[in-house]
Amino acid sequence: MRPGRKTLMAKDNKSHKIILYGANWCGDCHRSRQLLDDLKVEYEYIDIEKDSEAAKKVVEINKGYQSIPTIVFPDNHVLVEPSNDELKKEIDHLKDKNIIVVHKQM
Repeated sequence: MRPGRKTLMAKDNKSHKIILYGANWCGDCHRSRQLLDDLKVEYEYIDIEKDSEAAKKVVEINKGYQSIPTIVFPDNHVLVEPSNDELKKEIDHLKDKNIIVVHKQM
Protein backbone atom coordinates (compact mmCIF):
# COMPACT_ATOMS: atom_id res chain seq x y z
CA MET A 1 0.00 0.00 0.00
CA ARG A 2 1.34 3.41 -0.95
CA PRO A 3 -0.55 6.11 0.95
CA GLY A 4 1.20 8.74 -1.15
CA ARG A 5 1.39 12.48 -0.70
CA LYS A 6 -0.44 14.17 2.17
CA THR A 7 -0.70 17.77 3.35
CA LEU A 8 0.12 18.60 6.97
CA MET A 9 -0.47 21.71 9.00
CA ALA A 10 2.36 24.23 8.60
CA LYS A 11 3.36 23.82 12.25
CA ASP A 12 4.40 20.21 11.71
CA ASN A 13 7.69 20.94 9.95
CA LYS A 14 9.19 24.15 11.27
CA SER A 15 12.62 23.33 9.92
CA HIS A 16 13.58 24.04 6.36
CA LYS A 17 14.76 20.53 5.65
CA ILE A 18 13.44 17.09 5.01
CA ILE A 19 12.61 14.87 7.98
CA LEU A 20 12.71 11.12 7.38
CA TYR A 21 11.08 8.95 10.04
CA GLY A 22 12.25 5.36 9.85
CA ALA A 23 13.87 2.41 11.62
CA ASN A 24 17.13 0.53 11.15
CA TRP A 25 15.33 -2.71 10.27
CA CYS A 26 13.32 -1.07 7.46
CA GLY A 27 14.65 -1.81 3.97
CA ASP A 28 12.57 0.94 2.36
CA CYS A 29 14.01 3.42 4.86
CA HIS A 30 17.56 2.42 3.88
CA ARG A 31 16.64 2.76 0.18
CA SER A 32 15.10 6.23 0.69
CA ARG A 33 18.07 7.39 2.75
CA GLN A 34 20.47 6.13 0.09
CA LEU A 35 18.63 8.06 -2.61
CA LEU A 36 18.69 11.27 -0.55
CA ASP A 37 22.40 10.75 0.08
CA ASP A 38 23.03 10.09 -3.63
CA LEU A 39 21.15 13.29 -4.50
CA LYS A 40 23.19 15.13 -1.84
CA VAL A 41 20.06 16.37 -0.14
CA GLU A 42 20.30 17.32 3.51
CA TYR A 43 17.75 15.64 5.76
CA GLU A 44 17.17 14.72 9.36
CA TYR A 45 16.78 11.01 10.09
CA ILE A 46 14.70 10.11 13.13
CA ASP A 47 14.68 6.48 14.27
CA ILE A 48 11.20 5.79 15.63
CA GLU A 49 12.55 2.78 17.54
CA LYS A 50 14.64 5.15 19.65
CA ASP A 51 12.22 8.09 19.84
CA SER A 52 8.75 7.27 21.18
CA GLU A 53 7.44 10.77 20.41
CA ALA A 54 8.53 10.37 16.80
CA ALA A 55 6.78 6.99 16.66
CA LYS A 56 3.58 8.67 17.88
CA LYS A 57 4.02 11.40 15.26
CA VAL A 58 4.26 8.80 12.48
CA VAL A 59 1.06 7.13 13.69
CA GLU A 60 -0.66 10.54 13.83
CA ILE A 61 0.47 11.47 10.31
CA ASN A 62 -0.63 8.09 8.96
CA LYS A 63 -4.02 8.07 10.71
CA GLY A 64 -3.29 5.17 13.04
CA TYR A 65 -0.68 3.30 11.02
CA GLN A 66 3.04 3.13 11.73
CA SER A 67 4.07 3.23 8.07
CA ILE A 68 7.70 4.00 7.35
CA PRO A 69 9.51 5.62 5.82
CA THR A 70 7.38 8.68 6.43
CA ILE A 71 9.10 11.67 4.87
CA VAL A 72 8.03 15.22 5.75
CA PHE A 73 9.16 17.98 3.39
CA PRO A 74 9.76 21.71 4.04
CA ASP A 75 6.50 22.57 2.24
CA ASN A 76 4.69 20.33 4.75
CA HIS A 77 3.87 17.60 2.27
CA VAL A 78 4.48 13.98 3.18
CA LEU A 79 5.43 10.87 1.26
CA VAL A 80 4.84 7.50 2.89
CA GLU A 81 6.68 4.45 1.62
CA PRO A 82 7.64 6.23 -1.62
CA SER A 83 9.35 4.59 -4.55
CA ASN A 84 12.66 6.13 -5.63
CA ASP A 85 10.86 7.74 -8.58
CA GLU A 86 8.21 9.30 -6.29
CA LEU A 87 10.88 10.61 -3.93
CA LYS A 88 13.01 12.04 -6.73
CA LYS A 89 9.94 13.76 -8.24
CA GLU A 90 9.22 15.38 -4.88
CA ILE A 91 12.81 16.62 -4.60
CA ASP A 92 12.58 18.03 -8.13
CA HIS A 93 9.24 19.65 -7.24
CA LEU A 94 10.86 21.38 -4.24
CA LYS A 95 13.71 22.66 -6.42
CA ASP A 96 11.28 23.93 -9.08
CA LYS A 97 9.29 25.86 -6.46
CA ASN A 98 12.47 27.33 -4.97
CA ILE A 99 11.75 25.73 -1.63
CA ILE A 100 14.98 25.54 0.29
CA VAL A 101 16.65 22.15 0.18
CA VAL A 102 20.22 22.47 1.39
CA HIS A 103 22.71 20.21 -0.38
CA LYS A 104 25.40 18.50 1.63
CA GLN A 105 28.92 19.86 1.29
CA MET A 106 31.28 17.63 -0.64
